[in-house]
Amino acid sequence: MHDFGVYVVFGAAEAPRQIINIYKSEKSSIAVKPGVQQIVLFTRGRWEKCTSVAVELNDESGVLICLGKLTPFNKCISWEIWEDGAWTDGATLTVQLEGVKSDPDPALTIAQNEYTPECNTAAFVPRGGKRKRSLEKKEDNEEATGQENICPNSSEKATPHRRSRGNVRSGQALLFPQKEEQSTARTPQNPKTKGKQSKTPTQAASADSPSGRWGQTLCPIDPQTAILIGGQGARMQFCKDPIWKLCTEDLSWVPAETLAEGPTPEARMGHTATYDPESKRIFVFGGSKHKKWFNDVHILDTESWRWTMVEAQGKVPPLAYHSCTLFRGELFVFGGVFPRPHPEPDGCSDSLYIFNPEMAIWYQPIVNGNKPAPRSGHSACVMQGKIFIFAGWDTPVCFNDMFQLDLCLMEFSAVQTSGSAPSPRSWHDCAALNDTRFLVHGGYNGNDALSDTFIFDTDTSCWTSLTLPQLTTVPRAGHSIITMATACTKDATDDQDQLLESSPQTLLIFGGGDNEGSFFSDLITIPVKELCE
Repeated sequence: MHDFGVYVVFGAAEAPRQIINIYKSEKSSIAVKPGVQQIVLFTRGRWEKCTSVAVELNDESGVLICLGKLTPFNKCISWEIWEDGAWTDGATLTVQLEGVKSDPDPALTIAQNEYTPECNTAAFVPRGGKRKRSLEKKEDNEEATGQENICPNSSEKATPHRRSRGNVRSGQALLFPQKEEQSTARTPQNPKTKGKQSKTPTQAASADSPSGRWGQTLCPIDPQTAILIGGQGARMQFCKDPIWKLCTEDLSWVPAETLAEGPTPEARMGHTATYDPESKRIFVFGGSKHKKWFNDVHILDTESWRWTMVEAQGKVPPLAYHSCTLFRGELFVFGGVFPRPHPEPDGCSDSLYIFNPEMAIWYQPIVNGNKPAPRSGHSACVMQGKIFIFAGWDTPVCFNDMFQLDLCLMEFSAVQTSGSAPSPRSWHDCAALNDTRFLVHGGYNGNDALSDTFIFDTDTSCWTSLTLPQLTTVPRAGHSIITMATACTKDATDDQDQLLESSPQTLLIFGGGDNEGSFFSDLITIPVKELCE
């Protein structure tokens, strides 16, 4: 077996070169040639003498551009430029071995909490700067393959365009126009301040909480635990801390990327994460990352704490901003954005796909009735054997209609609602409060993030508007809403299901953004009893 080493490839035409050898040094730097548009790092040899490899890419001033980490489960990192620019002159790639051991072990042993990688896949941070007009024109005419559908416009106010000042990647759904950006690590802020901002991202993750983000998922797995997966933060940068555990007993966060074995899902946003209480597994499906779209299914077994990727039969298109609900052990995926080639823009789906985990197969059921229009960024909630689908958008239309899918008859029908209905929106979220009511909060109307809250009663088909100080102060979209049991003292022998049923329920809202450049990592908690009253 070859000695352990780290190798780098600059572009597709160059041969790999060794950048570091464990017997010669533990840290090494190498200059990046101007014009290089792809960097690939990989390891070769046995992981006996180190636990991980930290990788940094800095510009000529020493400012961090990209950050990543190689591990025994993620042995390769690839950085690519999706814009017309290249790495700035004088960029430096630095590689450092971590957890180096003096004597080789007979077998690889890594403690679960030994380290916390910043990111299992590295994301390129767009660099600010001027662009040539000729290059901008070229971008306008380039192929639209992989580009995500632009935001809808529901009023006369101009819809934010996908491209903004600086290097915004094509192919990225621009929910928040990149003004002079700030992000928030704990408390939401409004960055409507004058003056030039730093060209480096200000997003920062504290050691005990996730960084600000939107487009993530927050998935409850037991009465006191939820798992946060993915998301994107300031300057179109995918979060370097993609997976966290939330403990609702004390509302504490624990970095969880290294707690599970196996290949973790690639960084993404607009995906779904659905928990099956019977098999105690989380199913992560779809999403997007720059020009890359996903239709893969990753499973996290919460008992063995191991990731696996499903090789499913059947066909399902790459989708993002779709909905995914669980019914009788199967995943029901509706709508979403899918990539279409030039000259057509990215399209929204009105199709229903079902994934059967036991058979590892995708199939499309025969459905009848009044089908919803194609849409994405909508919400879906399973109640009383029906999936209630609300709002969403398909350029240039933003919806506020409600449809239901009867899961016994497999029949769609429009729901005629009454009361104070929400305005058209997308990228909102919803959560069930009890057997007959669910809550909808926030979203994006094509121009602004929203802060209003509504409850829908499935028995009466009536909307009720709520005014809560905790929710009205900060508009947000792309956030996550769940309901979970709150802390209470119980015997350790108590059944988890009984604990879930008997404990008071709490509504939790995490993250999102305000369409003004701020990305939140705050956690809002409201007793469900207070909402229902």
